[in-house]
Amino acid sequence: MAKYRNALPQLTDKLFLTDGGLETTLIFHDGLDLPYFASFDLLRTVEGTRRLKDYYELYADMAVQSGLGFVLEGVTWRANPDWTRKMNYTDRQLVDAINASVDLMEQVRNRYETPASPMVISGNIGPRGDGYNPGQQMSVAEAEAYHGIQIGLFTQTAIDMVSAFTMTNIPEATGIALAAKRAGLPVVLSFTLETDGRLPTSDTLSDAIQAVDAATGAYPAYYMINCAHPDHFSAILEAGAAWMKRIRGVRANASRRSHEELDNSSDLDAGDPVELGILYRKLRQDHRHLTILGGCCGTDHRHVNAIRLACSPAVWGG
Repeated sequence: MAKYRNALPQLTDKLFLTDGGLETTLIFHDGLDLPYFASFDLLRTVEGTRRLKDYYELYADMAVQSGLGFVLEGVTWRANPDWTRKMNYTDRQLVDAINASVDLMEQVRNRYETPASPMVISGNIGPRGDGYNPGQQMSVAEAEAYHGIQIGLFTQTAIDMVSAFTMTNIPEATGIALAAKRAGLPVVLSFTLETDGRLPTSDTLSDAIQAVDAATGAYPAYYMINCAHPDHFSAILEAGAAWMKRIRGVRANASRRSHEELDNSSDLDAGDPVELGILYRKLRQDHRHLTILGGCCGTDHRHVNAIRLACSPAVWGG
């Protein structure tokens, strides 16, 4: 059952970790085939489920070692109707995949959670289309109806919240927030940014956050940034601004490549884990409300470990 749905522990000053680039780790490091980048497809087999459990347990153990909280982001980023139809999943198989993902997160939480390391289960939501290109945008109402299907399925599980990652445009993010509000689930929205610090639609991050808040009564629990290198967005973060204080988390890429370069690359640019940890520490020093830290494309346990070591309260009191 949900433990923290009514009181998310990451809304305090406590530092929380989350994982790295799940799909890029599975593809480039583990050599697995993920149709359409859909990691939930591994849940169909015992071996695939074991691989996923091993992945999450590695990160959960890191959090426990440092007395940090941990956000268990499930494997359902692609588990929405358009993508599952491409994979020939039936509606029943989609329900089963979502339930299996949450069950897996519960297993990890039951094994690793301690009083010093609370673990929050998040139902992970991805964009209807591509995570780098907004393509044909939905209206707010269309996005609310479309993503409401997946969110509705999550309400029947033990998740504490839903998190929408790699959001490329304002209407889709707004629709997700409204669908979560209608379902009574806490929601987190994470925008992807280009090398200029703007959304792929050219909207500024500040405009995106303020627009969603205005349309939803500031319903999102908080916002995040993902799938961009810190060099791409650190300069646009306005210390002390009201919109900036709504951002609590970062899941950055280790690569400085643009989204177009990443899309057209056949190799994995893992960057420098130690350097990424140092950049996160600088972000935390400048913006102390950034308390949920993890990685995105190209990052793995080495990067999150470097972030943990660089930002741990035991290291620098932060």
